[in-house]
Amino acid sequence: MRFLASLRSGRDTVTGMIPGWVLAVVLIVFAVIFPYLVGSGSFLDASTQTLAYVIMALGLNIVVGFAGLLDLGYVAFYAIGAFVIGWFGSQQFPDVNGGKGIHILASDRATFQPKLSGGRLDIAGIHINFFIVLFIAMAITALWGVLLGAPTLRLRGDYLAIVTLAFGEIVPRVFENSTSGLFGIGSTDFSHGRQGITPIDKINLPWSHDLLYSDANLKPAYWVALGMVFFTIFVNRRLRDSRLGRAWIAVREDEVAAASMGINLVRTKLWAYAIGAAFGGFAGVFLGTYNNTVNVDQFEFGFSVFILAMVIVGGMGNIWGVIVGAVALSMMNRYGLPQLNSLSEPLGFDVTSISFGIFGFFLLIMMVLRPEGLIPSGRRRLELREAEIEGSEDTGAVGDMSQMYEVRQ
Repeated sequence: MRFLASLRSGRDTVTGMIPGWVLAVVLIVFAVIFPYLVGSGSFLDASTQTLAYVIMALGLNIVVGFAGLLDLGYVAFYAIGAFVIGWFGSQQFPDVNGGKGIHILASDRATFQPKLSGGRLDIAGIHINFFIVLFIAMAITALWGVLLGAPTLRLRGDYLAIVTLAFGEIVPRVFENSTSGLFGIGSTDFSHGRQGITPIDKINLPWSHDLLYSDANLKPAYWVALGMVFFTIFVNRRLRDSRLGRAWIAVREDEVAAASMGINLVRTKLWAYAIGAAFGGFAGVFLGTYNNTVNVDQFEFGFSVFILAMVIVGGMGNIWGVIVGAVALSMMNRYGLPQLNSLSEPLGFDVTSISFGIFGFFLLIMMVLRPEGLIPSGRRRLELREAEIEGSEDTGAVGDMSQMYEVRQ
């Protein structure tokens, strides 16, 4: 009954026994103290990267889960966000401002340079504080999300998948060949080709010369990523329960009916692409500075499949389900595949070379056996199990299934 009540209120549910706010408080406290439990080692590094993947999965969930628009080129927005921190947080443009550089709320230590006693150190390149670059990248990627969404407004199914896939392949190739101007315009090197941009400025506070994190102490970086995840969850929940969120769900269920009810399909879809893309760039900025490099080899098509699998496996449209899917697949990629590879080494077979193929197969199995995902939203469960529910009605079945059917009505 509690599950049905949660459906009536339009809220996701993880368990029917524990109040949602209690579970949320426990998870938040555990997430904050987590670095003290595991220490600054490999597992904390994997957890920090997982948080960035959670942000991207939640961003893609807006497009795929809320609005029902397939996007196979989401890696493009990760690439754009990463290159934004590469442009505004490195010495990529050494000649700017006469070689003295541009510095906006960025300390000397963040740029890997010692502070000179008694004088100011002019460091070449553009160095803008990380937290400012975050929102610059969100604006830029949101604009590119609109540019991607505009040609796809009339497309559905396979055609939509092909166009988004092409976008995801084009963007990394553009950056790879932008050593003599972007889109062939000008002569400025925007990417260093396949070598990429490195090093990237560290995360720091503008009023302090102390870094928030270093390679030996990853705890502050983890907390920055955790704060970004909290911000992403907050925005996702507010959007889901907003008028725009309800419009997305209506478009996902039936575009014709949504249009007949007065929903502007063009504006609704473009908002989904723009906001979803913004969170891709949001996470891309963090991964760029965290990995200390931006390279086109990081932005392969398989990564889009990887993030899409997180959304589908966790439960499309369910914020908490997507988070669970992102954590599960990220840890499987970091620890599960290497273990599987060690078992296959005697056979002379490298499992890691087909890692994305394994995730694709896993995705296929999930779509066949449990298409609603591990933790589906109530509405999504009803959509995919409608035939079973109606079948139980025809045979006179009563109980929870008939009550769920009444909720759908």
